[in-house]
Amino acid sequence: MTKPYEPIENYGIIGNLNTLALVSIRGSIDFLCFPQFDSPSVFAALLDVEKGGCFAIHPQLKDVTHKQLYLPETAILITRFFSEEGMAEITDFMPIVTDEQHFSIIRKVTTIRGSVNYVMECCPRFDYGRKQHSAKLEGSNVTFTTDEAALKLQSDCQLALNENDIKANFTLREGETACFVLQSFENAAHEAAQLPNYLLDCFKQTNRFWKNWIAKSTYKGRWREMVLRSAITLKLLSSNRFGSVIAAATFGLPEEIGGERNWDYRYTWVRDAAFMMYSFLKLGFKEEAAAFIDWIKERCMHSDIQLMYTIDGKTNITETELHHLSGYKSSKPVRIGNAAYQQLQLDIFGELIDTIYLYNLYGGAVTYELWQKIEALVEKVCQRWKEPDHGIWEIRNEKQEFLHSRLLCWVALDRAIKIAQQRSFPYPRLRWEEARNEIFHSIYQNFWSEEKGAFVQYKNSEQVDAAALLMPLLRFISPHEEKWKRTLIAIEKELVTDVLVYRYHNHFSNVDGLNGEEGTFTMCSFWYVECLAKSGQVEKATEYFEKVLGYANHLGLFAEQIGKRGEHLGNFPQAFTHLALITAALQLDKSLDVE
Repeated sequence: MTKPYEPIENYGIIGNLNTLALVSIRGSIDFLCFPQFDSPSVFAALLDVEKGGCFAIHPQLKDVTHKQLYLPETAILITRFFSEEGMAEITDFMPIVTDEQHFSIIRKVTTIRGSVNYVMECCPRFDYGRKQHSAKLEGSNVTFTTDEAALKLQSDCQLALNENDIKANFTLREGETACFVLQSFENAAHEAAQLPNYLLDCFKQTNRFWKNWIAKSTYKGRWREMVLRSAITLKLLSSNRFGSVIAAATFGLPEEIGGERNWDYRYTWVRDAAFMMYSFLKLGFKEEAAAFIDWIKERCMHSDIQLMYTIDGKTNITETELHHLSGYKSSKPVRIGNAAYQQLQLDIFGELIDTIYLYNLYGGAVTYELWQKIEALVEKVCQRWKEPDHGIWEIRNEKQEFLHSRLLCWVALDRAIKIAQQRSFPYPRLRWEEARNEIFHSIYQNFWSEEKGAFVQYKNSEQVDAAALLMPLLRFISPHEEKWKRTLIAIEKELVTDVLVYRYHNHFSNVDGLNGEEGTFTMCSFWYVECLAKSGQVEKATEYFEKVLGYANHLGLFAEQIGKRGEHLGNFPQAFTHLALITAALQLDKSLDVE
């Protein structure tokens, strides 16, 4: 019998700042890429329950209730199983390492009440399930190998080969524990008797790491628990080695069940990472901001900047389809790589320079060498701001002159001018100010529709777009200006369902060139809350923020979108959603203090 797919929201994540794993509320690791975020998968039952592979531990209890929680201020995950006959608990975590080759997943199983029988199955499927592996069992250790990769599993339980997979049947009485350690082949082996002490040492080190990291936060405001959980989630999506940040943990999770909108988000988008660094700066995590600035100085500060990179800065992200995988609930195709890396998206110049501007405001070092690179980017904006592009939503259709792209070209010039003035750097003041003013006027003249009573999605369009919510947030327009008030009303009328916000409606003009529908975009819902707070509608903003938070999963995590039944859709967890949550909370907390 084929096991059913878990709802996307039924997962927690653990990670070591090089890669991460998704652990279901039923105790199965159904997603893991090794050794890096964007490496091929080892477990991907999330995308094909038959061929994807998993690492599952199942207490053999009847009528089980499942619960999950994180130990406070950590990424240590607890999964609990309750029934009349007994209670079991699995503790999952990954020790933090600087070298991705020294990777470990540690799973501690404990019987809390009663005597519980367990079944453990470790079924790796290397290279997205495309490569066969062999398994060699020696005592309590097993090695899984292919011609390119190797992992080993150690336990203090008796293991048994099941073809090239591993299975264990064991019983634990109340208070007894069992250990399972899945790790890279390079890691030192441990005798079965040593595993509990090794586990305890790793647990203490991992717990201490997360406690010490979260203690650096300067945020003491409202919704602190949700804000810090989002911060930990963003940290888990960050590369310890390279300083880059991925957009989401997964690939292939659908924006519509059974649909084609299934993308690979395991890469560093300049836009997403820039917004993320803003969140880290506002929360007091300056080291992460500095690491990202170093990453962009090495890889992105040149005129042919592209919108996304691999985590180590490579530029080729060729998109392919994994035809052998059935997809989450038959949502095909399953794609790896992302063809959007070749798109023109002019907004990334603004997001990048705005991040450097904020970094400068918070005392970061903007050297003259870096300034010269910023100058080159600004000159590129001056040359190209009138061009149509694919926009923030990465449409796979003909280019348009998008409002959001034009807005961020204005931001690029505005923030560069401010950096130059603050640092007394030389720059062509008159020419840059003239270009900035020309962009400003073009937005008012070419993107305002009197018929719609709003700023519209692209030039000559009559559709609104939730990306317009960034206009007051980026300080282009006052939230009290009449044209903005009318735009917000139009967005509320056409894109808002209660507190949830759609990006745009594709059925009017098929602007994105794709079939099917999608859910509401949770990031846009948080932008909406922030706009309400900035416009003085603080009571409404507070109520709406609380309601949007109610769509988080049981651990406070969000995917990209929310479906009509309140289910999570798209890749999970989504960095953009969590950073928008943070900025909305900060703005709302500030507005409530003023009141």
